Amino acid sequence: MDDVLVTGLGALSPLGAGTGAFWRGMHKADTAPSRVPDPLAHMDHPLMYLVPEADLPDGPEEQDGLPLGRGSRFALAAAREAVADAGLAVVPGPSGAPGPETTGGGLDPRRVAVALSTGMGDTDLHEGWWTGEPPASGRWAPPFPLASVVGGWFGAQGVNTCVSNACAASGYALSVGADLIRSGEADVVIAGGAEAYSRVALACFNRLGAIDPERCRPFAVERQGTVFGEGAAVLVLESATHARARGARTVYGRLAGAGWSCDAYHATAPEPSGEQIERAMREALREAGAGTGAGSGAESGGLGFVIPHGTGTELNDVVESRVLDALTPRTPLYSVKALIGHTGGAAGAFAALAASLVLHHRTLPPNVPVGEQDPECAVPLPSGPAPMTGAYGLVNAYAFGGNNISLVFGEAAA
Repeated sequence: MDDVLVTGLGALSPLGAGTGAFWRGMHKADTAPSRVPDPLAHMDHPLMYLVPEADLPDGPEEQDGLPLGRGSRFALAAAREAVADAGLAVVPGPSGAPGPETTGGGLDPRRVAVALSTGMGDTDLHEGWWTGEPPASGRWAPPFPLASVVGGWFGAQGVNTCVSNACAASGYALSVGADLIRSGEADVVIAGGAEAYSRVALACFNRLGAIDPERCRPFAVERQGTVFGEGAAVLVLESATHARARGARTVYGRLAGAGWSCDAYHATAPEPSGEQIERAMREALREAGAGTGAGSGAESGGLGFVIPHGTGTELNDVVESRVLDALTPRTPLYSVKALIGHTGGAAGAFAALAASLVLHHRTLPPNVPVGEQDPECAVPLPSGPAPMTGAYGLVNAYAFGGNNISLVFGEAAA
């Protein structure tokens, strides 16, 4: 079976525009949420990790006559960077319509797919209509157009699908992309997720009492909930055969394994034993052939780090910690949510982006300080940078409805 390689990365995040800004921010490890600039955000904790004003995309406002919201524009910005990073260029086709080609040879648009995810999509447009501020065109637009928007821009004529199963969505989108490649349905998949500020989403989590009044503090003894973040993370997934044939200039790693499961327990709460999240982790590690536990370092093809789901909510952090302590003892964790908040439907993609950068640079950045660690969350959270000591990284993403996914990324073959 052909390896699924990561050949391009793109990001727009609270750390700024681009993967360079993201990697620098991971090492700086100093972020904080801010009050959302929304006069209608009448809620107890209107806090969020926002994309800096200076880095907001200046468009497009529409595509094919339909207005685009903040989520679609974020997805386009990250996809453009990822596609360029992979050495894929969008050029006019014979009829003047967009048509793709590569810098290293031809690319069949029928074998290019898009699998993107979001929790709220372009809900900002609809929230504007509800409050008397519709888009300039006044036209209705679908709330979840991200995949079709990116696919239309690139000219991708393969599968274009938008996954929206809450906070596991972008992990599922990446897994769908890998399956399309492994099954022979696609050579290249533009995969990831995007999420933007939604007044409704933030208000709902405030009503649930699930927003921390200070910051996102996964695994901290004083954590009081999560804090949302926004942005987009996109990975170009590509079959190893196709990447070699076109001379792909950079390979960040491999998507080596995936495991899905469902708690089938509760609409919002995680199942307390962690049986199904453990099942997903074990399946992903088994598929990747990654060893776990003490002594399973790079020489033995072992697990070098974990990027947990860890949202800062009380039960989620405890359940995941217990499973990780039993399954991957003493493997260091890197918390993306402590850095940029919980990016909802894009959270798995941001974790995958971080894992790809760690594998590429072979360095695990320091975790953002979150205060005293909860003794019930006995997982290693290094406070300083460290060289990577394993060949694989495990990524977890969980969601309402009991949706669980684990992905394993591995070093690129020499």
